Amino acid sequence: MAAESYQFQPSAPFTLGVEIEFQIIDRSDCSLVPFGPQLLNLAPQLLRPRLALELIKSMLEIQTGICNNVRAVENDLLQTCSLADELAEDNGCLLYAASLHPFARAAGQELTDDSRYLRIMQELQIIGRRFISQGLHVHVGMVDGDTAIRVCNAIQAFLPVFLALSTSSPFFQGKDTGLMSYRTKLFEVLPLAGIYEYMPDWQAFATQFDELKRHGVIETIHDVWWDVRPNGTFGTVEIRICDLPTRFNDILAIVALIQGTVAWLVDRAGETRPLQLSLLQANKWQAARYGLEGRFIDPTGLLGSHAMNLRLAAMLLKKKVTESSVQLNSISYLDYLDSIISGGTGADLQRRIYRQTGNFKEVIREVQQGFWK
Repeated sequence: MAAESYQFQPSAPFTLGVEIEFQIIDRSDCSLVPFGPQLLNLAPQLLRPRLALELIKSMLEIQTGICNNVRAVENDLLQTCSLADELAEDNGCLLYAASLHPFARAAGQELTDDSRYLRIMQELQIIGRRFISQGLHVHVGMVDGDTAIRVCNAIQAFLPVFLALSTSSPFFQGKDTGLMSYRTKLFEVLPLAGIYEYMPDWQAFATQFDELKRHGVIETIHDVWWDVRPNGTFGTVEIRICDLPTRFNDILAIVALIQGTVAWLVDRAGETRPLQLSLLQANKWQAARYGLEGRFIDPTGLLGSHAMNLRLAAMLLKKKVTESSVQLNSISYLDYLDSIISGGTGADLQRRIYRQTGNFKEVIREVQQGFWK
């Protein structure tokens, strides 16, 4: 077998990196505005390395540095998001946390002038033009590539739990989609997106990666859009399935659960096995369609051998990872999950406001004002 070319750069175990994709909305009428490049250009030097443009100009990504624990993530985001909020307000707009704008038209969005994004849009055509969603990405540091692959294999079973807890995209282009996470369905139609393919070890993954690159299917790891992916460049496992929660504490809770789950799976060690694809697909659909009310069947049996709803699965997973979270000094953030489990997600909140007001602008205003509460 040829020597691998895609190397895994080790990281300190269970360190964190978090990426939040915000919508940029007009302060007066709540519409999406293409101010991403403008905000980046106007950002102070301290803030600029933490900001990134995305596919459309009405998005702005905020990135943390490498954080040792969830408290460090909190402090990092508090500082960066506060500065970004001020920058947006000074320019007549607001940052909005949710995975889909409720009434914006995809066709009206301006593409970011970037060679990679232009290449992607040339390839995707109408599929890409509909892709105006935002998400939460969580990187967890791994000591080596084989450990990263084992975690990717095993954590597949629990990705629907993370999705169910984060759902925030029930509306699209002025319609209630009937789903809690319509973003998930928009994302799945992209090539090399969706459920991760089982790999026995890093060498197998690197060989596949090199083959895709050699034939021009991809250029970098960033062209692979699985729900979870090993990232050799950063030395992480990257969880990508989540919608963007609409409340700051919900983000921290889900980051803590992801970190705790990864540590728990590493502690269990041992070989992983392929999981039943039909169960993974069914569980993901249930999470996207029904959120925490969706039906869940654990393909590993670690949470139980019987069907349950995703609300119970979240409670059981929290219990499983508690010891790991204590060791990681993240247990207080894990407890924030209780408010999501009992009070609902951002999708529940948006629907509740819309039922009360019948006005999408009121939905946006209330959600935006409640982000820090």
